[in-house]
Amino acid sequence: MKIDSIWGVYNADGGLLGELKYVAGVLFKGNHCSLCDITHKLAWEKKEMAALRETFDIPFKLVHLNEQPKDLALYTEGIAPIVVARTESGYITLVSDEELRGCNGSVQDLSYLISSNMNQKI
Repeated sequence: MKIDSIWGVYNADGGLLGELKYVAGVLFKGNHCSLCDITHKLAWEKKEMAALRETFDIPFKLVHLNEQPKDLALYTEGIAPIVVARTESGYITLVSDEELRGCNGSVQDLSYLISSNMNQKI
């Protein structure tokens, strides 16, 4: 099975309003996105994450809920944050939210999970 692209989907909307809503949820409700914890430091992508995305020979995109293509949104509905692979037969889960939480913010742990799960599932 050939992978066309990798998608990391945040459990938050993009844009100014989405970001403000996310920050309010973090501050007042204790909400957070495990993928955000890995990929970002404050509001900027970690250098290690940008480097990881460049190591793949295929596109590795990070998107918010409201930025997803429709087919991806159907797959990830109710299960974001998540990292998935797009294949010729559809999407497959590479890293679940539970696995993302287990990374404890580590880009290196995420890299290991993606590589390991790609080898097992593809």
